Amino acid sequence: MNDVKKYFADAFRHMGGNRGVPSIEVRFYPYAGLRHTIRLRSGRVYVRLSDICKDSPPDVIRALAWILVARLLGKRVPTIHDRVYRDYSLTPSVMRSSDLARRGRGRKMISTAQGEVYDLERMFTKLNRRYFDGELEKPTLTWSQRRTRSILGHHDHIYDSITISKTLDSTEVPEWFVEYILYHEMLHIKHPARLIKGRRYYHTSAFRQDERRFPHYEQAQRWLERLARLRRVPRARAA
Repeated sequence: MNDVKKYFADAFRHMGGNRGVPSIEVRFYPYAGLRHTIRLRSGRVYVRLSDICKDSPPDVIRALAWILVARLLGKRVPTIHDRVYRDYSLTPSVMRSSDLARRGRGRKMISTAQGEVYDLERMFTKLNRRYFDGELEKPTLTWSQRRTRSILGHHDHIYDSITISKTLDSTEVPEWFVEYILYHEMLHIKHPARLIKGRRYYHTSAFRQDERRFPHYEQAQRWLERLARLRRVPRARAA
């Protein structure tokens, strides 16, 4: 563990300017996935690293230390460290370990597909028949627990679920817009994420081509922009 602390101390020396090196506590933690945190409290730095990385090579831990310290200090992450950690995180064994940790340690909050206004089960059946020839296996469909505003929809391949923001379950939201958000998430089932040159792409050209088949696509984009302006948040999007 002392070697791990040394990597963080070195990162602070290089990026911290005249701040000096704070007292640092590092622990490996059984997060539900490949997650890491760094916090500053009362002049002491607390680092929690996913235990998935416990046996990772030293250059990966060094890269992770620089990434987390840069995040804490509001600095740009050095390209070399970003590349080393990204390449490691995208290896099949690490991705599998992360998926297993999410499935085994995490939990998915499921409410119901039947909202006060719209029924996601009925919408899925309609969209599946119209755009996918009825061939998509139905995942768990649910409205979100809270009225989320920045992410309107999310497909989770680990839990085989699609969550739609409860914000859209309203008579003020047209049915075709809710269908568009659900359709977007259904496309994530048809077009799984692809690894291209070390990066994971969720919205490939094939995905975007299918997305534009939705008859209200242009109207949906205008609605997304309108929601973003009204809520004063970054452009609302389907995840």
